[in-house]
Amino acid sequence: MNRQDDLVAEGEPEREFNAGIAARLPRKTAAGGALIRDRAGRILFLEPTYKPTLDIPGGIVEYDESPYEACCREVQEEIGLDLEIGRLLVVDWVPAQGPWSDALAFVFDGGILDNPTLTLDPTESRANHFLTLEEATPHLRPSMTRRLTLAQQALTTHHPTYADFGHPR
Repeated sequence: MNRQDDLVAEGEPEREFNAGIAARLPRKTAAGGALIRDRAGRILFLEPTYKPTLDIPGGIVEYDESPYEACCREVQEEIGLDLEIGRLLVVDWVPAQGPWSDALAFVFDGGILDNPTLTLDPTESRANHFLTLEEATPHLRPSMTRRLTLAQQALTTHHPTYADFGHPR
């Protein structure tokens, strides 16, 4: 089945119990990222042009797009590869901070790359590096280090993890 068939099978959505309430409910941002490694187990990190810390390939979910679809799209856009994105590793809730609303960050298994030729989007990334998490940690926000630690653990345990700001629950 495709998404449209699934929506038809769901039937009509329930009516609002108070007119206009759906538009007034809080909104969360969501993002999908890929944990991509080389044969040595090092993680692919990007140097974004728009923030001072390293990041993994991925990005913000667009309207009516799933976090998995966003991850696939963003990986293609950011590194120029149409990868087979694998299973969910982590869902991490990120609290609101400054101008940013709270968010859900999904990390998926991006697999292992052999001798990759990456085509970086120069509007988004200055460079890429394969680094161990320990090597990358001084260039990551603490919450990202915690999130990626959980993602690496999920690769081994085969159990996805839910976390609050990188702390497993």
